[in-house]
Amino acid sequence: MSRRSLFFALCVVASMVTLPGAVRAQADYPSRPVKIVVPFPAGGTSDLMGRLIADVLGRELKQAFVVENKGGAGGAIGTEQVARAQADGYTLLLSGIGSNAIIHGFTPKPPYDSNRDFVHISQLAAGPNVLVVNPAFSAKTFQEFIAWVKAHPGKFDYGQVNASSGHVTTEYLKQVAGLDMVGIPYKGGAPALNDVLAGQIPGMFTNQDAVLPHVKAGKLRALAVTSIERNPLYPDVPTVAESGYPGFSAVSWTGLSAPKGTPAAVVAKLEAAMIKGFSDPAARAKLEASGFVVVASGSTDYRRFVQEEIARWEQVVQKAGIKLN
Repeated sequence: MSRRSLFFALCVVASMVTLPGAVRAQADYPSRPVKIVVPFPAGGTSDLMGRLIADVLGRELKQAFVVENKGGAGGAIGTEQVARAQADGYTLLLSGIGSNAIIHGFTPKPPYDSNRDFVHISQLAAGPNVLVVNPAFSAKTFQEFIAWVKAHPGKFDYGQVNASSGHVTTEYLKQVAGLDMVGIPYKGGAPALNDVLAGQIPGMFTNQDAVLPHVKAGKLRALAVTSIERNPLYPDVPTVAESGYPGFSAVSWTGLSAPKGTPAAVVAKLEAAMIKGFSDPAARAKLEASGFVVVASGSTDYRRFVQEEIARWEQVVQKAGIKLN
């Protein structure tokens, strides 16, 4: 037997030995604890989402799923960590609008590509931003708000947390409606919201879960939500889309992703577990109580959605000239 023939024969034998082991490992997945990296600090909405996913997947797949918070750089540090991780299904990412879509509009670009470097497994949920104003502000409806701002260019001050979903949503509305408003910078959503409540600034766009208690208590007036359809917890609040700007959509969303190259069998198992786990009314109720809409989509739909979101927010961010602090 020639050396070439011997080498080929050895390769065939090796593949016959290793392939069943690899297939068996995928079939047994997960055989040890799985880490879900949440690219933001503990205690926030993203952290709660990550822990809810961990609980649901743990129950469905009979294995421990543990959350690791890796905050910094608007989510880029933790997201890059997962992009460079071994693609074996044991390191996953809580993906979301900021770190997997909005960030791609900034210069310089992030050290990863959300389309190229990840397998997007399942979108968990989406929630609108809400335009809220202090009750002392004269506008009682979204149309009155638009009319007031156009009649008083440069006079409406809004709370702005740089590069947040509320910030880019405001820039998006300014672009499509031709509005001249002034962003007042804040380091976080809480202090900005406090100033709206106190009447120091008249209003802002922010996440629906943050303002729901204040709207219910009459301390804030909700003028519009940014989802295509009305939100169940804001049934009397119109959407921007139905109020003269068809197609306007700006929702905060989260999901589960993995490094590119993660075996298809592992992705399929995680996808099925997400869809089945979040069909449970108790799991859905935890999100719906805060105004989130549970999506629990499949991998194909989530991948397409992320691509659309990147294209949308790249255009908005670049046109607005938003820079990372």
